[in-house]
Amino acid sequence: MHSSAEIATCRGPASDTGDRDARGAASLDRPGGDRPPSPEGLRVDCFATPAFAQWLSAAGGSVAATTYQAGKVVLAGWNGFQVTLLMRHFDKPMGLAVNGAGLALACRHEVWHFANAPLLAHDYVEHQPGRYDALYLPRTAWFTGDLNLHDIAFGHDGLWLVNTRFSCLSTLSPQFNFLPAWQPSFISQLAPEDRCHLNGLGMDAGRPKYVTALGATDEAGGWRANKAAGGVLIDVESGEIAVASLSMPHSPRLHDGKWWLLNSGAGELWTVDPQRGDHAVVCALPGYLRGLCFVGPYALVGMSQVRERHIFGNLPVQQRHDKLLCGIAVIDLRTGVLAGMLEFTSGCRELYDVQFLPGVRQPMILNVQNDAVRQAVTAPEFSYWLRPSSEVH
Repeated sequence: MHSSAEIATCRGPASDTGDRDARGAASLDRPGGDRPPSPEGLRVDCFATPAFAQWLSAAGGSVAATTYQAGKVVLAGWNGFQVTLLMRHFDKPMGLAVNGAGLALACRHEVWHFANAPLLAHDYVEHQPGRYDALYLPRTAWFTGDLNLHDIAFGHDGLWLVNTRFSCLSTLSPQFNFLPAWQPSFISQLAPEDRCHLNGLGMDAGRPKYVTALGATDEAGGWRANKAAGGVLIDVESGEIAVASLSMPHSPRLHDGKWWLLNSGAGELWTVDPQRGDHAVVCALPGYLRGLCFVGPYALVGMSQVRERHIFGNLPVQQRHDKLLCGIAVIDLRTGVLAGMLEFTSGCRELYDVQFLPGVRQPMILNVQNDAVRQAVTAPEFSYWLRPSSEVH
């Protein structure tokens, strides 16, 4: 059986023998491998440091990330011996949200909702039962159109979306492309003009609390003029700018009673006190940072290279480092020290979001655009594969 998962290799401290599945994904593998890239995709290579493998083996879960540049959802798991890597193709995957057994994904024209079917996961690879312990099946799709969605988050009122093209927070609708729910006080009109490049969303008690934008501007593309130092953190409830003069900030998050964000253009992870307007730098990394989540005393931080100069040129992180990296850094929040890294060495240059899947060691996610995948049927009391893959035509 074939599908849209792309060729990927990941080198690391464990075995160097391939562990490819029937869909073309690979785990810790030989550089170069022995299978040609699928015609619709590209090869992605990565390196897991020994410290990353040790951390993931003890973390009790797996890591999910999105890369819109490569058009992939990345799933990094642990099979009891080594780090495994699976990549599934989606059209411009951006924001990723986790809610128990549910997973939401923002893409170019739609938002997908997936539900885990663990009973079917065991038999997904028929000749290797137990290969996967989670199977995220697509359950709902909202066709939003090209809103340039960034962060998304589950809340008490459903799913919240950062609608970057229209400079607002939105919710989903069965009748419209979106329902406007909030806009910065300096935005005078909702128009498809990306006036401030609203991008990050921080939730507190099931409601939006803080957002990040690359500029407090009210004209089409106005944020670009001062992108290196015009970023802001905005209090959603009051509409006030809590912290200003940020360098392309992303990913505001509440963890352990503190607010955190990525001062992306400087390559820094910050803690911030929005009430006082001050901050502390936890660590600096050699990458443009997007995507932040927490696992106990650790933070997972997405790192990207700078692909071009028009939008990302002349940033502080470029002046500090001769070479920028793409990968997922594990930061020990108690010390601010890098505790491991999954680095993408080719095929993937930019990440957007990073999430942790607790209690899931070997996840699989399906894309309904792949016609060859056999059909799964689930109900509250049972789950079935309709027929074996050998009968799929």
